[in-house]
Order: sequence, then structure tokens, then C-alpha cells
Amino acid sequence: MNSRNFEDIKPVVAILTMPNSIRGFRGNHANFMDIVRTGKEMGFPVYVVTLRDLKLTSPTVKGYTLNANNDDWETQQFPLPQVIYNRIPMREDEEKPWVQNKIKSYLAHPSIHFYNPYFFNKWDLFEWLKVSKSTDYLVPMTKRLVGEVSLSRIIDKHPYLYLKPESGKAGKGIMMLKFQKSKTLPYRLKIQNNRSSITYKSASMRRLWIRLKKETGSSPYIVQQGIQLATVDDRPFDLRIMVQKTSTGQWGVTGVGARMAGLKSITTHVPRGGTIESPTKLISTLFGSDMATMIISQIKTTALIIARQIERASHFNLGEMSMDLGIDHLGKVWFFEANARPMKFDESHIRKKSLERIFEYSQYLTRHNKHH
Repeated sequence: MNSRNFEDIKPVVAILTMPNSIRGFRGNHANFMDIVRTGKEMGFPVYVVTLRDLKLTSPTVKGYTLNANNDDWETQQFPLPQVIYNRIPMREDEEKPWVQNKIKSYLAHPSIHFYNPYFFNKWDLFEWLKVSKSTDYLVPMTKRLVGEVSLSRIIDKHPYLYLKPESGKAGKGIMMLKFQKSKTLPYRLKIQNNRSSITYKSASMRRLWIRLKKETGSSPYIVQQGIQLATVDDRPFDLRIMVQKTSTGQWGVTGVGARMAGLKSITTHVPRGGTIESPTKLISTLFGSDMATMIISQIKTTALIIARQIERASHFNLGEMSMDLGIDHLGKVWFFEANARPMKFDESHIRKKSLERIFEYSQYLTRHNKHH
């Protein structure tokens, strides 16, 4: 068989998620439909499978695919996948012992490629980036929230802080803390609710700490230096970058989007009032169009360096991630967050390319031995 034919062979790709007694499987069904449609158009055998149904010992698997009209799900028996694309929806799912065991068995399988096995933990991400000279300078000061005394010390150095849950998602649980010496109630804690936020003011560290404990409960939190982001019309913005591995197995930038904070929001998340903007337009407004071209190209390079460092430090085979980078008023780039299970991008050109790359990288994986 010549190599040309071999290259035309498309691997069987399974999208992995959790079972659901009513709908068959959990997760973002519309997203899964897009992935399956794209795979079919590109000629890949592709199906959605739940952890319960994906047994590596049986020759066939019960999976979900789109019907002939491409508008609804139907179940079929499929061959075992050669590539598993992990879309387990929630951290709580991933932490269950039976799920952990299944993931380990997929990772250990001699010929099945399983990529993006785990969610990232915020603390780990910052630790991974701090150990390399190539990424250390991008990370704002980050510490664990451990106690009143250490928080007091941090505030002395950094009077503007963010508090984030280690295992947070989509901006949930993020708080902003400012210490304004000249005010009678110098401690200001801004707590974000769905669309608005409330500000708790206190005169003493003691009172602030009691309120903080009430908000954080038993969740581990990190404390991070606040960065004065560049603003347009008094609204801060950050950049959302999608990086994925390509058909050559190398990291590539799929697209760069910009998110502008809602007027009352402390983050730029769209469900919390943020808006989608053009990164080139925003950066040109601030720094002029020549500088904007340079800054955007620097952001793309930086995103690739970060992706390579995260993969190296995590010791897992990763295939995609999205990340949030910010630019401060001087044009310096900062790293805030990376997601191992990226949400879908609303920008249609980024979306299309991101769907195709899932399959291009799957093809690359099956052309190379698993322990290559």
C-alpha cells in the first residue's frame, strides 16, 4: 500500500462526554452537532460517546451521530475510536473516581490517542509558567489565599487585587479587592453576581477577612495582582486566543478575539455583560495601526510560547486551549487564564477553523506512533 493511500485514511474520532438519562449525553449539544457536521464534511467517521458506553474491551461502541438530515441525533454501533476528543463538561465529573479510572485506561491504551485529558487548575497554570524564563515575566504576582496575615502583606505591596477560585469557570466566583488608604472605609471588595456586582466596604482587615471567608467557603482561592488593563471608552478589554495543534502536530494560533468588560462587571465574560470586539480595532485606537500590527503579532507569538510551556509542564498530550491575555496601558502583555476545554468562539472565521483543526490534528496523531 503506498503512502498516499495511507494518508487518505481518516481515523475514527470519538467526542467523549458524560451520560444523561434523558438526553442520552450531557454537554453542549449544539457544539457537538457542529463538530460532527465538520467531521462528516471532511470525511471522518465521527460520533459522540459517553464514558459509560466507551468500553475498550468491546469491539464496537454505542455512539451518537447525526441522522441523514443532519438535524437530530441517532444511535449506532461504531468501531472503537482511534482518537478520543475529550469534552467532559465539568470538573465535578472529572473528579469522580470512576471517571478518573476510565481516563487513566484511555491514556494507557497502546494505540488510542486521547488528548486534553484534564481541566487546568489555575494555581498549577501559574506555577508552570513561572518555572520558565520564556513565560515567567507574563504572569502577574500570584499567591494562594491562605490567611488574614498573608493577605494583609500582599495588600501592602499590591493595593489592587483579584481573588479567583482555583477551579473556576467563566468568571464565576471572581472578586476584586482594592485598598484605598485615604477613605474612611479603605477596604473595597467587589463581588460579582450574574450581571451586576456589589461592593462591600470595611474599615478593618479583620472585617474584610470575615466577609471573604463567607464568600469563598471551602473553595481554594488564589490572590492575584490586579493589572490596569488598557481601556477604550473607559471599558477595559482583554484578548481571547484560541491555539490548537495543526496537521503538522505543531501549535498554531487559530484566532484572536477581544472581549470588552460590561459597565458594571469586573470581568470581560460575555454572559456577564461583556461585548465582542475586533482586537485590531481596539489596539489601533490606543496605539495606532502600525503598533497594533506589531502588538497582535507579538500576542500570537506569546500565545504559542505559553501553550508549549503549559504542555511541557503538564506532561500530557494537549491538542488545544484557549487563553486570556491582557494588555496594560503601556502595551505590555499579561497572562490571566488558559482553558483546556475551550468554549466556542463567537467569531465565525475562528469558529470554522477551530472545528477543522480538531480533525486535522486527529489525522496527524494517527499517522504517528502513540509514544512517538
